[in-house]
Parts: sequence; structure tokens; C-alpha cells
Amino acid sequence: MEKKYALFTGCMMSTEQYAYEMSIRESLPILDVELIDVEGFSCCGEPMKSVNQLMALYLSARNIAIAEKNNLDILAPCAMCHLSLSECKHILGNNTEMKDRINGMLADEDLNYKGSIEILHTVDLLHDHIGLETIKKHVKKPLTGLKFATHYGCHLIRPSEIGRPVDSENPTKMEEILKVLGAETENYYPEKLDCCGGILQINLPESALTKTGQKLKAVQEYGFNGLVDVCPWCHRMYDARQVKAGETVATKLEVPVFYWDLI
Repeated sequence: MEKKYALFTGCMMSTEQYAYEMSIRESLPILDVELIDVEGFSCCGEPMKSVNQLMALYLSARNIAIAEKNNLDILAPCAMCHLSLSECKHILGNNTEMKDRINGMLADEDLNYKGSIEILHTVDLLHDHIGLETIKKHVKKPLTGLKFATHYGCHLIRPSEIGRPVDSENPTKMEEILKVLGAETENYYPEKLDCCGGILQINLPESALTKTGQKLKAVQEYGFNGLVDVCPWCHRMYDARQVKAGETVATKLEVPVFYWDLI
């Protein structure tokens, strides 16, 4: 049975990381997932959190309320958006006073936040909801002979009370999916959970590029054929900033970086 989700692209996918959105729109319908474009979605609010936490919470709640009005669960492929929406659901689910305050603000648009829908990332959608066996049935060109390192990023391995798509200490869902696709991978390599450095770009750009370069250098030295990530912010660092990151760590980097939907 086909499952419908409201596709929440967020800001980065809509303005820069088009490949992630394009690959999702091409691959998920093959797996009986229908993506619905819902009018009215805006920024998730996460970039505003350090400036105005109430604004960030309001923006996430507003997006969830719009999806609820359309009776749709949300697919948020951006790990940062997924965290922001999930954190909002956690906070408002445990703070009735704040929930009422937010709903008072949403009333101007005839919206009401309930917290009744599910918020998924591509990792748990593919692994937990669609399932490895279903994915395996649709593989036409196995990735035989290729070995990929994975990068989960920081936002998917959040505290468990908020709810997370993967195990924070030893996530393996991406590896399990890659193996179903016919590729080789490693469940663990020392730099697996290291940050991409992207969060440091504004204040400490050199430190950010150092983090990026160090991880890519390690992936290259371990002999992986490429790096697979699931976050547009991480992808920007590892792909678009790779040359500069290599210069920062004095290494020529030639690591192909993929969104796994494109593999």
C-alpha cells in the first residue's frame, strides 16, 4: 500500500542541495512512497535558535500544524530540520503552558498544533518503515566491488528522550542499507561519528574546514571508494568545500561524496 508523506525540504535543499531532493523524488515513488508538496511550509527555525528560541519553536510548530491540517506525517530529509521538528514535538509534548502559548500565536493563521503526526528522516523511513527486503527487491544494478564510508552527522544522534532515527553510539542502519544495495562498508571506523565542521563555518571557518579535511583524509587513507551522507549541511562541507578543506589539512583530497539516494 502506498504511503503518503508531506515532504519538508527546508531551506538548504530548496536553495542549494538540489541533488538530495531530486534523488528522493526519483527513488521513493519506486518504493511505494508518495511525496506531497504542502503549501505554507517555511524554515524549520533551527538557524534562529541561538537568536530567539521562541521564534524557532514557533516556526517548527507552525510547520507541524500545517502537516497535521493536511493529515500527513512529515518526511524531513535534512537532519537539521528533522532535529528541529522533533525537538519541538518533544518540548510541546511536555510543556502544556508553552503549547498553549504557541497555539495562541498560530491562531492568527487558523492553525492548531496537536503533536499527533510522525516526523521521519530518510534513514528511518528506508530502514524501519520500507524495510531492507523491499529495498533489495528493487535493486537493479548492485554496487558490487565498491566500498563506502558512512557519515551520520551530529543531528541524527541526538539524546534519546527527543527521539532519534539511529543508535547514537554505534549506528548501523546506513551500513545495512548499503549492503542490501550490494556495496561493501564498515560498521565502524575511528572517525565515523566525527562532526563535518559545518556548524563552525561562521565563527571559526578554518576550524570548520580542518574538521572536514581530517575526516575526508581518513576516509581516503582507509581506501573507501566514497563517502555517503544524509544531511545537506554535511554534504556542502564534504563536497563543495572539499578542495578548500584539503588545502587546510595540506592534503589533496579526491573523495566522491554521495547522497545515498543517488548511489
